[in-house]
Order: sequence, then C-alpha cells, then structure tokens
Amino acid sequence: MIDIGVNINHNDYLKDLEDTLQQSYQAGVEGIICIASDLAESKKIQSLCENHPRMWFTLGCHPHQAKSWSASSTEKLNELIAQKRPVAVGETGLDFNRNYSTREEQISAFEQQIDIAKEHNLPLYLHERDAHQEMLTILKRHYHNGVRGVVHCFTGSKEALSAYLDLGLYIGITGWVCDERRGQDLQEAIPHIPNDKLLLETDAPYLLPRNIRPRPKRNHPKYLPWVAAEVARLKGISVDELVQHTQKNTSRLFF
Repeated sequence: MIDIGVNINHNDYLKDLEDTLQQSYQAGVEGIICIASDLAESKKIQSLCENHPRMWFTLGCHPHQAKSWSASSTEKLNELIAQKRPVAVGETGLDFNRNYSTREEQISAFEQQIDIAKEHNLPLYLHERDAHQEMLTILKRHYHNGVRGVVHCFTGSKEALSAYLDLGLYIGITGWVCDERRGQDLQEAIPHIPNDKLLLETDAPYLLPRNIRPRPKRNHPKYLPWVAAEVARLKGISVDELVQHTQKNTSRLFF
C-alpha cells in the first residue's frame, strides 16, 4: 500500500530518513507521498525525493500559510513544477476553523493554485475544514466536467461525502477513522465511499490511530495498516481487497 499523505519535513523523520523509510517498507507501506505546506517546504521536499524512488511529492501552499502567497508565488511554483513534476498541487484549500490566514488570503491562494493545477494537468491535493460550502462553490466555478483531485484527511458526514463524490473527487482516509471519541461521522460515511474513490493516508506525524496498543507517542507511515484494517472492517471487505482498490486508485490519480 502507499501512504498518500506524510508530512516528511519533520525532525523525527529527517534525522534518520532511511530508518523511517525502512520501517515503513517493513510494515507493508511500499511508498509515501510527501505533502507540502508552503513554497519553501515544496522546494525542500522536491529535493529530498530526488534520491528516493518510492517517495513522491506535492507542491503548493496550505491555507494556513496562504498569507505567505505573494504576487510572485505563481511564477515560483511554475518554476518548481518545470524542474521536477509533482504528483499534485497542494496541499491547498480552505480552513476557516483556525484562520491562520484570512479568508481572503486563503481564497486567493487557493484559486491561483487551481489555475496552476489546470495549466499543468495535475490533480489537486485538497485541505478543507469548516469551509465545505465555500470549497464546493469555488471548485464548481473553476471546473465544469468534474474535479481531478483528493480531499485529504476527510472527516465529514455522509452529506459532505456525497457532495465531494459528485464532483469526482477521491477521498483520503486517515487514522481519524480509528478515533472512538470524534470519528463517528466518518465511520458512518466509510461504507458510502465507492471502492474506486478511496485512498489511504496517515498524515503522519499527526492523527495517530487510537487503536494501536501499546500507544506510540506520534504517528508514522508504518502505522498505515491500522487505518487500512479499520476501513476494511467498516466496509465489510478484506484488507487485501481494500489494498488492491486503493493501490489502483493511487496509481490512477497520481501516476
């Protein structure tokens, strides 16, 4: 299986990247997609992945960092894409929960990244929190024949799921699904995700699956099998079948 969401630019991973990767491979995680939060990190992980054939990367600006998006950012992102093509543009989108950047800054950066993704025929790697309707409105304004991309770390309801699926989006599931405290909506939505729209991710080092015993201090790509096991249980299929579907989906969307 492939972990489609790892925040690799983290000291716990970078201090011994080879060990991080080997632990992941030994756990059955054959590769990872490293997600970018701003242009500086985009450049760093692009370089980091050059010598690791089973590491891929996104390029983009997270809504938290939208305030860092400037008049020259489109040109800089285009230059990075020309140097080595990413698997997606992002992590981009809207986050009206914490508003580390203003709504106006987020919307502007998001719409410019949509234009970049369309220009380069790349999928979107989407982040959304407390901004579902606004996200839908913007995506519908820019796309008329469906959206190529994934809703990263989906945690919403069946209704939100249906709206994203109607746009043609893939759905990324993290260890949130293993959370007995706050994962109920997601658990109820899982059976309604078509097998051909489902992707698996850890969002490591965040969102540690709470069903791991003994419980580690933080998340790691090697814990993706716990996410897979819970999703398979909720869908009523075997883990092997689930992995086959998600592998095909990962290849179809990103590669």
